[in-house]
Amino acid sequence: MKEIKEQRLAYLYEAVSLGTVRAAADKLNLAPSAVSRQIALLEEELACTLIERHRKGVTATEAGEILLSYYRQSLSSEETCLAKLQALEGLERGHIKLAVGEGFVSDLMSGPLPEFNKRYPALTLSINMGGSNEVIRQVEEDEAHMGLLFHPTSQPNIRSQAISCQPICAIVSPDHPITQLERPLSLTQLLDYPVALQEPQFGMRQLLAMAEFQEKIRFKPVLTTDSIAVLKQFVRSEMGFTFMPAFVVSREIEDKQLVAIPIDNQLLAQGEAHMITRLGRQLSAGPHQLLQHLSAWMKAFNG
Repeated sequence: MKEIKEQRLAYLYEAVSLGTVRAAADKLNLAPSAVSRQIALLEEELACTLIERHRKGVTATEAGEILLSYYRQSLSSEETCLAKLQALEGLERGHIKLAVGEGFVSDLMSGPLPEFNKRYPALTLSINMGGSNEVIRQVEEDEAHMGLLFHPTSQPNIRSQAISCQPICAIVSPDHPITQLERPLSLTQLLDYPVALQEPQFGMRQLLAMAEFQEKIRFKPVLTTDSIAVLKQFVRSEMGFTFMPAFVVSREIEDKQLVAIPIDNQLLAQGEAHMITRLGRQLSAGPHQLLQHLSAWMKAFNG
C-alpha cells in the first residue's frame, strides 16, 4: 500500500505555494537540493509526477493538485481539532487569518476590529490585502479563514456568509463639475471627465466593465492603480473622479472631503459586498466569532 509522508508533502506544498523550490528552501531553512530530493522521493513513492518545472519556477500537476488538496484539508482538520480543544478554555487564545480587498480596510479598522480586540485580547490576527481573485484564492486554499471582497464571480468552492447591496457611485470632490450635472446621473454623462480606475483583477473594476459593455461605452482612465488610497488622493487632489461604493469613503464623506453620487445603471446598482469562507470549512470558535462580529459592526454589511 502506498503511504503519504506528511513531511515530504509539506515540502511540496511550500514549493508550489511559493512558486519555486529555492523560495521553499529559504522558508524551511534548507538547501534547495534537499527540498528537491524530498519531492522526488515522494513522487517515487507514489509513482506519479507531482510538479512541472518551467523557467519561472514550479507548478503542480493534476496529481500534485489532488495531493495538495488532501494536505490543505488535513491542515484544516488539525486546526479545527485544536480549536475545539481551545474552545474548552473559552476564546483565550488562537490566531485568525483574514484576506481583504483594500476598500474594506478603513471600515474594518475604524471600529469593528478594535472593538473585537478589546473583547478578545488574547486572539491574534493577520490581514493580507489583495484583489478579488487573490482573496478568493487565499480562502479556497485555506490561507485565510475568511475573506472580504466586492462583487465576486460565482465560485463553486466559496460560500458567502454575509452579503450587502453596495451600489457603485461616482466619487468626486465637493467642487467637481459632476456635482452640478442633472440627476439621475448616467455613465454617458461621465465620459468627458478625467477618471481613475482600479486594475482589472478587482471586483469593482470588473463590475464597471460589465456596465461599459452593456451600454456600449468605454472609459479611458488617466490613471490606473491597485491602490484605493491612490484613488482617494486622486479625487481629493481634484484630478478627476473615480468609481466606488460609498462605504469605502464613508469617513471622507462624513468629513465633507468627498461626495458619492448615485449612478443610473442597473448593474452598478447591484454591487455587493461579500464575506466569504471556503465551502465545507467549519470555522473554529475564534474565526466564527469574528465573522459574526464583523457582520454586525461593519458598514459594508449594514448598507
